[in-house]
Amino acid sequence: MFVGADDRVVAITGIGVLACCGIGKDAFWAGLNAPPPEGERRIPGFDPTLYYGPKEVRQVDRFAQFAMAAATIALDDAGGVEAVLADPDRSGVIIGTGVGGLETLEEQIVTRHEKGARRVSPRLVPMMMANAGAANVSMRFGFRGPCETVVTACAAGTHSVGNAARLVALGRCDVALGGGSEAAMTPTGIAGFANMTALSSSGNSRPFDVARDGFVISEGAAVLVLEELGRAKARGAHIYGLVLGAASTADAHHITAPSPGGAGAANCMELALADAGLTAGDIRHINAHGTSTPLNDAAEAEAINKVFGSPGPPVTSIKGVTGHSLGAAGAIEAAAAALTIENKVIPPTAGLKTLDPDISIDVVMGTARAWEPGPVLSNSFGFGGHNGCLVIAPPA
Repeated sequence: MFVGADDRVVAITGIGVLACCGIGKDAFWAGLNAPPPEGERRIPGFDPTLYYGPKEVRQVDRFAQFAMAAATIALDDAGGVEAVLADPDRSGVIIGTGVGGLETLEEQIVTRHEKGARRVSPRLVPMMMANAGAANVSMRFGFRGPCETVVTACAAGTHSVGNAARLVALGRCDVALGGGSEAAMTPTGIAGFANMTALSSSGNSRPFDVARDGFVISEGAAVLVLEELGRAKARGAHIYGLVLGAASTADAHHITAPSPGGAGAANCMELALADAGLTAGDIRHINAHGTSTPLNDAAEAEAINKVFGSPGPPVTSIKGVTGHSLGAAGAIEAAAAALTIENKVIPPTAGLKTLDPDISIDVVMGTARAWEPGPVLSNSFGFGGHNGCLVIAPPA
């Protein structure tokens, strides 16, 4: 079991989510069980002035604004920062991203080109740096323990939640915020993904579908409040689930393509199970990476077959609704896994009409599926060959 000093079990006590299908856990959950949004997958109605003053807001990139919003919502959900933050030196923040402040960087490059170097903002570097999200959150709420940023492409959110949980399990922190944030939907960012033929030419996210043709890029963020279980119970916190295990591996194969047969992904799943002290038969549901790209979905399905057999536990990909938010995706999906336990329902894989006949896993499609909650495996696999897996279980 994923425990450390004195058998410290890690509880999820707060959830903050911003996704194209809703802001906050309730709207997000409703969106996962509704038809996917039409058009671009941006955060609807996001107002950064709810979290920053009128002058301050102009000095923070959109991805860091998302991180602050998600952390604020998560802390409020956990009972408020006063209830959560007992010892600032034993409170950590790990918020990952795949790209960081791309919007700021792109705007300032245009400014330099059109108006000259002297017009480039002196805030460029602190706004674009990938650690700005975590840093701003730690400063706002006074978390003086480890404050770190994981930058492992589309696995960053999962790695961040796993690393934050480990801080609690090993006794370094009593509470840690773990999550991911991304706002890379700039003209150049979208053009780059489109020109490498990673994006869906049809504009549809169709995980595991025979006609899938690429992912739909999105923006978003999620932060989880992670606490030592005994502490959480003592203060009467609501407990969504337990982080039992986590793992990280590298394919060491290709900068964008998964390793043949999903070997690296399978290894990561097996290590996460071992970290949690579980076997393949204990897993009751898999929240798949499921990006809707031909190579990724095929490799992940093959990896699931290797570890769990065919058809294995029920699988869903929420990217049919949320699109792919890169470094935020794994954190958003960890939140979805916890809410799947909370609500005793597995959302369907939106966009999936005809399962690829070469894929032999049990994909939840069409309608949501009621289930008796048990341990959930959440997968993330990123460019660079980064693999991340989390095991989240119902409260003890």
